[in-house]
Amino acid sequence: MYVATIDTGTTNTRVKIWGKETLLGQGFCAVGVRDTAITGSKEKLTKAIKDTLLTATAAAGLVGDKLDLILASGMLTSNVGLLEVPHVAAPAGAAALAAGMVEQCIPSICRQPVWFIPGVKNMVNDLATERIDDMDIMRGEEVEVFGLLAKLKLTGPAVFILPGSHSKFVPVDGNGQITGCVTTMAGELLAVLSKDTILADAVGHGFSTRLEVPAFWQGVRCYQRLGLGRASFTVRILDQFTGYTLEEKRSYLLGIILADDMQAWENSHILQEVTTETIVVAGKTIFQHGMQALLAEKYPERNIMPVDTNVQADIAGLGAITIAKLRGFLP
Repeated sequence: MYVATIDTGTTNTRVKIWGKETLLGQGFCAVGVRDTAITGSKEKLTKAIKDTLLTATAAAGLVGDKLDLILASGMLTSNVGLLEVPHVAAPAGAAALAAGMVEQCIPSICRQPVWFIPGVKNMVNDLATERIDDMDIMRGEEVEVFGLLAKLKLTGPAVFILPGSHSKFVPVDGNGQITGCVTTMAGELLAVLSKDTILADAVGHGFSTRLEVPAFWQGVRCYQRLGLGRASFTVRILDQFTGYTLEEKRSYLLGIILADDMQAWENSHILQEVTTETIVVAGKTIFQHGMQALLAEKYPERNIMPVDTNVQADIAGLGAITIAKLRGFLP
C-alpha cells in the first residue's frame, strides 16, 4: 500500500511517499501558506503541492494514480491553506485527530481524494484579556508529536519543544494526550532581525552555524537585564565597538531569542502546571544545544532529551500514518 504524506508550514512544503512505513521517495519546495496570506490567492500553493507530489512519486518510482492514500497536515488545514478544518480541543490524543480527519477532492492537485488531519487548540471557555496566554493553537506540530512518540517509543508524560517559524512547547500527559500548547514567534523574529533590520549587516544576513557558548550566555544575560528590544540592538553595538567575530554575534543574538522563549515558558499558565521530568528538544543541533543549556540551568533535575536530526526527518509523515491507522485506513 502506497501512502503520500503532505506537510506544509508557513514557508515550506514536504511530500513523502511511503510503502507501509518505509520511505520510498520525497520532494520539497520553499512554498507555504505565507504565500497565500500575502497574495490572497491559493494558486501558487496549489501548483507547488501538485509539483512536489509529482516529484516525490517519481522519486519513489511511482505514478500518482498508484497512491492508495494521501494525507495532509500542517497549515494546509488553516484558512490560508487548502481546506480549513476545525481544530480539535485539548486534551487530544491521536484517536481524536483521526476522528476529526476530513476528506476533500482537489482535482487541480491529484485525482485521488486528500485526507486532512486537524490541528489542536487549547480549551478556553472564557478568553479574558488577562488570561490570553491560556489560549493557543497549532497545525502540524501535533502530528510531529505523535511521530516522535512513535519513533522514540515514548508514551508520556513529556514536554516537546518544536522549533520553527513559530516555536511550540507541547505537553503530553501519561495517556499520550496533548494537553495544550504554547507558541512563540522565535523563528520569525530571528529571521527578521537577522535579515530585515539594522542588525542584518552585523550578523552577515545569516544565522549561527556553530554555538559560541560564552557569547550565547552573554546574549541571554543581556536579555534578562534589558528585554528583547534593547538587548537586540546591543548586537549592533558589539559590531561597531568590539572585536566580536561573526559567529559570536550570531550566537549572542540566538541567546537573546532563546532567553525570550524561556521567559514564555516560565510565565505560561499552561507550562507552569507541567511537572514531568522529561523534556524532548527537537530542531537543529545548534538550537538544541542552546535550549538544553537554558533548561539545564532552570530545571537541573529534569531529563532533557535532544532528538537526533536523522530521527526528526520523517516524524511528520510517521505521525500522519499513526493517526491514519486509528481511522482504519491502514493496517
